[in-house]
Amino acid sequence: MGAGLAGAQTVAALRAHGFTGRVTILGAEGVPPYDRPPLSKELLTRPGPAWLTEEIGVDVTVLADEALLDDPAVDLEPGTGSVTVTTRSGRRVTADVAVLALGSEPVRPPGWEAALTLHTADDAAHLRERLTPGTRLVSIGAGWIGAEIAGVASRAGCEVTVLEAAQTPLERQLGAEVGGHLARWYADAGAHLLTGAQVTEVGARSVVLADGRTIEGDLVLAAVGARPATAWLKGTLPLDPRGSIRVNSAGRVAPPTVAAPSGTSGHLPLKALRRLYAVGDCATRDNAVFGPVPGGHWSAALHDPEPTVRAILGIDEMPAEPQPVRELLGLAPVPQHAPYVFSQQLGHDIALFGTPSPFHEVVYRGDPSGGATGHEGWTALYLETVAGAHRTNAEGHRLATVRAILVVDAPREVGQVRKLMNRDVALHVDVEIATDPGRRLRDAVV
Repeated sequence: MGAGLAGAQTVAALRAHGFTGRVTILGAEGVPPYDRPPLSKELLTRPGPAWLTEEIGVDVTVLADEALLDDPAVDLEPGTGSVTVTTRSGRRVTADVAVLALGSEPVRPPGWEAALTLHTADDAAHLRERLTPGTRLVSIGAGWIGAEIAGVASRAGCEVTVLEAAQTPLERQLGAEVGGHLARWYADAGAHLLTGAQVTEVGARSVVLADGRTIEGDLVLAAVGARPATAWLKGTLPLDPRGSIRVNSAGRVAPPTVAAPSGTSGHLPLKALRRLYAVGDCATRDNAVFGPVPGGHWSAALHDPEPTVRAILGIDEMPAEPQPVRELLGLAPVPQHAPYVFSQQLGHDIALFGTPSPFHEVVYRGDPSGGATGHEGWTALYLETVAGAHRTNAEGHRLATVRAILVVDAPREVGQVRKLMNRDVALHVDVEIATDPGRRLRDAVV
């Protein structure tokens, strides 16, 4: 269920591992799978979607027995002997196993119906036609999508105003301290950023703020985040408050850990849950290093279908067991990957590995103030802070656990950071060496 990157990768992995049974893939947009990140990053330079047949060589119309790309699932009936899915057209499909790769949908608060969103190829085509030189764009939200569109539109000669409710860009994703270093990027790119802007009314050509100001434009874009596209599953499967499906490290749907109000948790027999898996944006997946990782990371849609399919087909025994347990049992390790997000925004390149938290301490490699030209690269390390757990080595250097690393305009750092974070154990570093940009980060590992 779902014909995006996660769904396509699931079908591809099934066939790559020799599965000869019947595969049906259900989509909602009526087009073959494509990669979503270029929709915003390359909105005006790429005239059409980044089709997965061209990007990674996956053609679901060839690999699947049936590709219903304009007939999404609208009802799920998990049973102990099979799973039945009802599609929008009323068709019923029965299977032994169902994989939910439902993706996400843009958040659009009530009363914001007049605003545009950017989530699908159709959204991108519509926005591309209207972002012409001189167009006044009002974008609500300075998150990943809002920042990327602000940069693209400014370069195209549009007059861009970005409204952000928080005090800094990407505050929820990166924290206020790091977000503060990104604020100047907007003015540098020719866009106007207004923080602390509480929106009370949204129209097709204007936005009203809580302080009474009206911000006018030719287009209004709502870019305030996305949520799992799972509302139709409420009462059938256990969903968290965000609407995400909790799965174990192998992708199997997990039973609710606590009792939930009747009709909201989806209390199913274990035999039924064992027929259900979820991957990509709609799932919160257990990770041996980072704990429960919410969907929304491009890396999850790309990589998680592989171990999930290996679990479905029984290729990996006990696939959800921790690596130390698997090692004791003589089982091969299951490859791990850190949550990963990349962004090209306002003339800067960002790569984020791991899961930052407002409770982490941030230290830097390089100067986040930008130096003389404003484009020197830097890296932020998010350190775990545990009361009473201050550690030092023989040289008196502080030792700490790294929970996330943000790389900004430093492409040479990305490769080594990826290797250090994509491990089955947490990254521990000598902080003095890690914050010295003249030393290799891997030399700081302890």
